[in-house]
Order: sequence, then structure tokens, then C-alpha cells
Amino acid sequence: MNEHTLKAFDGDLITLRGLIAEIGGRAEKAVEGAMAALANNDHDLARQVVEGDKRIDALEEQIDRMVIQTIALRAPMADDLRELVAALKISGVVERIGDYAKNIAKRVLLIDADQQIDAARLLPAMADATRQLVDDAFTAFAKRDADLAVAVCAQDKTVDDFYNSIFRALIAHMIEYPEHVGAGTHLLFIAKNLERIGDHATNVAEMVYFAVMGQSMNERERGDDALAPGSD
Repeated sequence: MNEHTLKAFDGDLITLRGLIAEIGGRAEKAVEGAMAALANNDHDLARQVVEGDKRIDALEEQIDRMVIQTIALRAPMADDLRELVAALKISGVVERIGDYAKNIAKRVLLIDADQQIDAARLLPAMADATRQLVDDAFTAFAKRDADLAVAVCAQDKTVDDFYNSIFRALIAHMIEYPEHVGAGTHLLFIAKNLERIGDHATNVAEMVYFAVMGQSMNERERGDDALAPGSD
């Protein structure tokens, strides 16, 4: 590349990194907002989360267009190409995180606030662990920190274990209190959405690792699957 092309490409990367930071921040805030809406039975906040997902979708489209255009115009190689490919994949993953946050907010609008279910008391802690995964994954991207990316994947087991505990507790509660099946089912879906957000955060971390190291991360250990055949 000549000097002018190099400067233009550097500018593209800076812009792209900014967009990734924005979409990641918005997704993280969407998860936080959805869980705050659940904790406070705040339907207005839940609707704001649902509406805010449109901006996340728009950012994904903008990032995808920019990556494709940059690859076509600059013909990047090696590290630069890996970063662009990672950004393209990450934008899709983050869009899904936004969708899960939106789904949680929609569930909040359907839950009967009068039905207090103690079995869901672990949900806030699970949400905190999940949000930390998302935050660390994007910090790893911003800093090109492969070690932090590995740590994110290791921490995902904590989220999986939270999900399994909540799943078992809610099922037991609904068996004992059939009148709470409606609210319990919504809470089960919320827990599953958080678990999937954690999985997507680790997907981001794996892409960061690939972009930095030029190779795939080793398969990570996962928590036991409460829904697996033969599980307790």
C-alpha cells in the first residue's frame, strides 16, 4: 500500500473500532436495562430496551457494509484482514445479544408482578456475571488482549452453572406451585436468554483471540447442561 492508502486504511480501522465499541456498549446497556426493568417491574424501561434494539440492528448493518467495503478497496493482509473478519462476525454476534436483551424486556411486560418467586433470586447475580462477560469481551477487542479473551471463555462456566441452578429451582417451584407456571416459564426463558448472551460473549472473545493470535482458541470447558439427557 502507498502512504495515502495506508493512512486511509488506518482511518477505516479507527472508525470501525469505534463502531464496534458503540454496538458493544449499547448491547451491554440493553442487558442491564432489561434486568433493571425485571427487578423493578418497570414497563417503560422494558419498552425502551425493545425500541433501542433498532439502533443495534442499524449499527450491525453499518459495520457489515464498512468491513466489506474496506476489504474490497484496501485488500488487507494478515493481521489487518483477521481484524476485519473478526469485526464482521462480532457485529452479528452482538446483534444477537441485543435480540436476547430485547426478548428479556418483552418477557418483563408479560410477567404478573404479584407473583413473587423466590426460586429466581439468583437471576440478578447471573445477570451481573453475564454483563461482566460482555464487558470483558469488548475490552479484549479494544485492547487486542488475547489473555483476557481466554479468561472470558473460562468465566462462561460460571454463567452456565447459574443457569442450571436457576433452571432446577424454577422447575421445582412450578411443580409445587402450579399457579406460578406462567411467571415461572417467563423467568426460565429469561435465564436461558442470559445463558445465551454469555455464550455469545465467549464467541466474541474467541474471535478476538483469532484476530490477535492468528489461530483458534482451544475448546473451552462448559458447565453441566441441565437439559442434557441423563442430567440431574
